[in-house]
Order: sequence, then structure tokens, then C-alpha cells
Amino acid sequence: MNERRPVLPLPIVMLVTDRQACGDRRLEDVVEAAVAGGVNVIQLREKDLPASDLYGFALRLRQIVGTQALLLVNDRIDVALAARAHGVELGGDALPTEVARQLAPELVIGRSVHDSAHAGEAVAAGADLLIVGTMFASRSHPGMAPSGPSLIRKVAALSTVPLIGIGGITPSNARQVISAGASGVAAISAVTMALDPKDAAARLVAAVNEAWPTAPLHKRH
Repeated sequence: MNERRPVLPLPIVMLVTDRQACGDRRLEDVVEAAVAGGVNVIQLREKDLPASDLYGFALRLRQIVGTQALLLVNDRIDVALAARAHGVELGGDALPTEVARQLAPELVIGRSVHDSAHAGEAVAAGADLLIVGTMFASRSHPGMAPSGPSLIRKVAALSTVPLIGIGGITPSNARQVISAGASGVAAISAVTMALDPKDAAARLVAAVNEAWPTAPLHKRH
């Protein structure tokens, strides 16, 4: 492993951004509140923005997270490098994992996967973590049938890197995901649409931390 690559904080509670779900609040303010509530990874995911605008957001969020959280940029390795983010999260249509690793050995590289086969390929190609979904019905993926925590169990049997469950994550169901073998969860609406994002983040963090000690030791990557 590249010595300069950031260390993943486990267990992970990730906020995936969606500025459209923030109402009349600034995305930066919601992220700042989430980090204050204990979120330790931010994924900047604003797919409709041109690179210049995304870069501006990345710079501001990088300053907000400071040393309290890691900042990953969705898909755009160029923006992640330019803004000195900690890593990149690659979706299904992004560059191949091995190409991303060659381009940016110093970045944490995450990969979104929906089945065991793609999970195995991503790990073999150099991914540092996998975002696995969809766990439960979610607003961000209305047409995708949820796989449930059973998908985490299947991927965990093959994976040697941390798994992050995504899709409809709330404080009430986070325990199921951690108990299935995940090293964390990723949420969007549960935090961005909450009246009090800091409190919502804190409740999600508490639920994950409560479940973490009971998770099988061999699943904690």
C-alpha cells in the first residue's frame, strides 16, 4: 500500500451529498453539521455539475472536513487530485479501477458494486473499499430493487476490503448492515433532508458504533 494514502476510519459513517435535498440550506452548511455530528467520510456526489463548479465545492468541503473526516469525490479523479481530496468513489460508468489506481496511487479508491462478481473484480484491481447496494428502498435509486443486508454477507465472504452499505440507511436499520459484515454505512436523505443534520448524523453514528462491537471479528476489514 502507498504510505501516503489516507487510512480509512472504521467504522465508517459516510454522507453522500445531494445539494437538491438540502432545501434552502447550503450544502457546505449541511456537510459541516454532519461532520460535527460524527460523520467521518464525505462523498461529494453532484453529477450534474461541470468540473469547475465541482472543483469549487471540493475545495470548500476539503476545508470543512479538515482532519475530522475524509473527502471522496464521485467519479472525477481530476477534481479529486486538483482539490487535494483524500480519494475518489467510482460508479459503474467511471474509469476502470486499475486505471484509477495507476493515475492516483495516493488516493483512496472506492468502487460502487451491486453483486459479488463485480466486488471481486474491483478488489483484485486495487479498490480500497466497496460501496455495496442497494440495501433498502431509497429515494436516490427509486427503480432499483433493494438487495438487503444479505448482499453484504455474500460480498463479505469474498472481499478483503471494507464494505459500506448504501441505500435507505437509517439509524433503525444500520445495525442490520453492520451485523451482516459491513464496516460502515453511507447515507444521503437521512442526513441531508433532516431538520437537524447534526443530530441526524449523531444518531446514525451512535447506531453504527453500537452495532460495531457485536459484528463478527473476521468481517472487520
